Amino acid sequence: MSRTRTERLVNLVICLLSTRRFLTAAQIAATVPGYEHDPEDPRDHEAFQRKFERDKAELRELGVPLETGQASAFDTEQGYRIAHREYALPDIPLEPDEAAAVGIAARLWQHAGLAAAASSGLAKLRAAGVEVDPQATLGVEPVVTVDPAFAPLTGAARSRRAVTFSYRVPEVDEPSTRRLQPWGVVCWQGRWYVVGHDRDRDATRCFRLSRIVGQVRVVGPEGAFTPPEDVDLISHVARWSGPLERTGRATVVVRPGRAAGLRRLAVETVPGPGGDRLTIPYADVEWLASRLVGYGADVRADGPPELREAVIQQLKEVVARHEPARTGAPS
Repeated sequence: MSRTRTERLVNLVICLLSTRRFLTAAQIAATVPGYEHDPEDPRDHEAFQRKFERDKAELRELGVPLETGQASAFDTEQGYRIAHREYALPDIPLEPDEAAAVGIAARLWQHAGLAAAASSGLAKLRAAGVEVDPQATLGVEPVVTVDPAFAPLTGAARSRRAVTFSYRVPEVDEPSTRRLQPWGVVCWQGRWYVVGHDRDRDATRCFRLSRIVGQVRVVGPEGAFTPPEDVDLISHVARWSGPLERTGRATVVVRPGRAAGLRRLAVETVPGPGGDRLTIPYADVEWLASRLVGYGADVRADGPPELREAVIQQLKEVVARHEPARTGAPS
């Protein structure tokens, strides 16, 4: 399925979940990105109807409980909505690897810009006088983002264009410039890597996205190279990075009933009056700090000091990104 159609289907689901009344095809066309058309143009309107019929069939094949009916006795046109009682899922216990897969999907979804499109659609519903349930889509609004280099690298890999970027390694103070023909981007042990042909070293290399400094620049024409057939990117990253040894031990306090993902990582859980105290093994303090920051006030890092410092630094960066610029403010 194309990315455009995937985004349209997700936005359609969010739209139909966000209202308890039946929405007509015309209301959906005016609300959901991807259905824009001129209803006065017969050919354009017919194309919309075919697209909408295909999407409805796709949702039903995926198991989405799409209902039809009228919003009131005075309506003559059929409307659509999603039955909340049938759409909601019970609690699903996930194994650590399954939870990791869900987390990866959430990061990709957020990075694809679907959250912004969904917000735009909900705003259109409110403007049209449709009652919107703000809690209806909480389960489908991921808030985790990926590294800034993710989008340009995946785009370059799809278009087969070379890239150049500055890359920093722990042993060297200054970053170096790398030129790469990217074959693909993969996630391994909670980190994102790009694998491809290093043009300067004339060899296969992989690079951790979090170590890329600044912007990734795309150079050269499309279709400039062809990746090897049946290349296993994950296996290459695994051989390059070696086994992940979680020698660190973190002490984290979480509120009762919260932070299920952290609880799965814990090797020991001790209930206490101020919350449950977890002991979590880790290998990368920055990675664990980013996980803790994502849970907000539901968690507190008690130790070791390097973890507390990493959490504080990441929180400062979050504040700096969201703090409005103060220009011309009196000193």
